[in-house]
Order: sequence, then C-alpha cells, then structure tokens
Amino acid sequence: MDDLRTFPFILRRMLESVPPELLTKRSASGMFSCVENAWHLADLEVEGYGPRLRRLLSEDSPSLPDFRGDVIAEQRNYNSLTLGGALERFERARAENVALIEAASDEDKKRAGEQEGVGTVTFERVVAMMREHDEGHAAELKSLLGELGR
Repeated sequence: MDDLRTFPFILRRMLESVPPELLTKRSASGMFSCVENAWHLADLEVEGYGPRLRRLLSEDSPSLPDFRGDVIAEQRNYNSLTLGGALERFERARAENVALIEAASDEDKKRAGEQEGVGTVTFERVVAMMREHDEGHAAELKSLLGELGR
C-alpha cells in the first residue's frame, strides 16, 4: 500500500522541476511527454481504476470496460493541459482509491469480474495492476527525463 500511496508524490517530485519548455516534449520513440504521462495517470485513476474497484465491491461479476489511454490522450489533447491540474487530479483520486482498498475485507479482495481485453480479474488483481502500471510509467518517465537531460 505504501507504493500506491506515495507514487503521486514521487510523480510530483519527478516532474515539478522539469522546465516548462520540456514538459510537452515526447521521447525520441514517441512515448508520452511528462504532461501526457501525468494526465494519463490521473484519468486512468479516476475513470479506470476507481470505477473498477467500486464495481467489483458492489456488483456480482461486473463487466469492466477497457480504458483506451492512447485514444483518450489524443481526444483530450493532454499536451494542451496543465501539469498541475493532472498532479492534483491524480493525488486526489489515488487517495480515494487507497482508502477504498484499505477498507476492503479479505473477502472483498477476492471478488471478481471480467475486464475487457484482460479477462477475469479480482479486486486484488486490479490493485496489483495499479502497482505495475505505476512502475511502468515511473520507468518511462525516468527514461524520458534522461533524454531531456534531467
């Protein structure tokens, strides 16, 4: 739980020192910019993980939609948005989701549903997916910041 709880603050620390002119620069391979990463994390937390966790707790075998991060990023033009807005949205949503996870019983953690493109997932597996996703974006951002000379 500590990793999930602290990642939004680690993200903030990683990105707040990046000069404004570099925040929207993508990697050489075309991966998300700093701002795009932050907004993707925030929107996935609010529109993906939060609803999945709540539905797994409240419904029997829910059908959980995929979160099309690449499509959403393009539709919302993340690079036109502020970094601060993304960081605040992510911190707030993650705190809500951590509280939900901490309140879940052992029985709750075994509740399952079907996630589009993934298959059967339990509440516990969604929590693990959140950690894995955080780790992936931390590595991606570390690489990007290295490219940007940060």
